[in-house]
Amino acid sequence: MKTLVFIATLLMTSAAAYAQQVSREKPVVYEMHAPYAPSTYVCYKLPAPITIDGRISPEEWDAVPWTDNFVDMMGDKGPAPYLQTKVKMAYNDDGIYFAVWMEEPHIWATFTRHDAPLYQENAFEFFIDPSNSTHNYLEYEINALGTEWDLFLNKPYRDAPMITLSDWEFIGMKSAVHIDGTVNDPKDTDKSWSVEIFIPWRSLYQVANLRRNKPADGDQMRVNFQRVEWRLDVREGKYVKAPLPGEERIRSHFWLWSPIEAGTSHAPEYWGYVQFTDKTAGSEIVPFVKNPDEDIRWALRNLYFRQAEYRRATGSYATTIAELKPEEVCTPEQAKALTMHTTPSFYEIILPAGGKTWHISHDGLVWQ
Repeated sequence: MKTLVFIATLLMTSAAAYAQQVSREKPVVYEMHAPYAPSTYVCYKLPAPITIDGRISPEEWDAVPWTDNFVDMMGDKGPAPYLQTKVKMAYNDDGIYFAVWMEEPHIWATFTRHDAPLYQENAFEFFIDPSNSTHNYLEYEINALGTEWDLFLNKPYRDAPMITLSDWEFIGMKSAVHIDGTVNDPKDTDKSWSVEIFIPWRSLYQVANLRRNKPADGDQMRVNFQRVEWRLDVREGKYVKAPLPGEERIRSHFWLWSPIEAGTSHAPEYWGYVQFTDKTAGSEIVPFVKNPDEDIRWALRNLYFRQAEYRRATGSYATTIAELKPEEVCTPEQAKALTMHTTPSFYEIILPAGGKTWHISHDGLVWQ
């Protein structure tokens, strides 16, 4: 009996190895991603003190520029939002401030418990990656009742196993909601709801291992904003979720500042860039300056995407850089300088460039 089991196991192992070998012999066809163009914003110093009351008061905020209006998560590939959403950002030595304005004829919210899953109803969210590594980032959500959910994620969901800490809190955060209308009243037509948020620098920098207490002139941080919007019907005098036009399944719209064609907001490499300036809002216009290191990060990110595609096609990671066809996503100089180390379960790609040595690992972490 033991002999039969051994033979059966040997045959199964040989068959699996043969299947993998055949799979390896077939060329992997890699997806070519859309042009890389995250949204950008220059964050000025506050021109006046901010009272966190949810009202975007002219004397506090008029000098601070708005972001572009939010778009569908899929960018031009998705339907244009039918309601307007936009954000202002400014900072001082204590922390960063956000002002959010959302057009809304039907203001609806039900969750009142802290750290409830607010994405299950209409809500505003933001994401911040202080170290620009795609790891150890923060998420925050708020609804029209002022209920909040703040959490820490050690890496995106795609790179499981990962850790999500809903018990993590933004220490010292302040927020407030202002309603231009009424909440949960289908009998009237509302105009909008707005949010003001303050986050101390110590809450942001504690997760990024950055030895600073405020940003320096020219520093950049990865940030994105998302609005979750559900289509509503009125039944028995109450709002209820309804399918989107032309669909049977009930689902939400996701409207973002910086679109993500990956189809999930948890793709930090697509988030927008916020550049800090030591100039006061309204004093002068400071241009956004692209950091040349971002082209290096993006080249490594494309190789990370390709390793994932290779593994899906063959069952294992590529063991040579050539198998990833780096010449298609890197400059000739970068392609020649690349090296890679692999094991059956892990890999690390190394790229010396710009006077630094850059790394990306199997779980997407980027560092120098």
